[in-house]
Amino acid sequence: MTKPIYILNGPNLNLLGQREPEVYGHLTLEQIGAACAERAASFGYTTEFRQSNHEGVLIDWLHDANVNASAVVINPGAYTHTSIALHDAVRAIEPPVIEVHLSQTAAREDYRHHSYIASAARGSITGLGLASYLLGIEAAHHCLSQ
Repeated sequence: MTKPIYILNGPNLNLLGQREPEVYGHLTLEQIGAACAERAASFGYTTEFRQSNHEGVLIDWLHDANVNASAVVINPGAYTHTSIALHDAVRAIEPPVIEVHLSQTAAREDYRHHSYIASAARGSITGLGLASYLLGIEAAHHCLSQ
């Protein structure tokens, strides 16, 4: 049986749909999860869709993904710009990791221009709203098909 694609979400993403909809859109995290499950199923995968506001929990899930996931799609939220620990966890695991962001981080505040995750991930997709996640799943499938 094929291992699931883990889709991991960082801090404050539980507030999607109500937090700054002009930046992040009107979809809730639950709606994004449902769309991701549908896209992954089209490639023959299930998903483990998770969110935490705690850096250590995200690291533990990345470690778990090393054994139990085919690939990881991660939106680390603000940890993107601050967490060397998440960078190290992404580098430490074998499944391909795709970084995604709803907003175009390079067009936002200066402190959001640098991603610690990008140099450890197989790829990054930003600024496309829900499509960032869906393309992240497609990119993960592409990596697994090579």
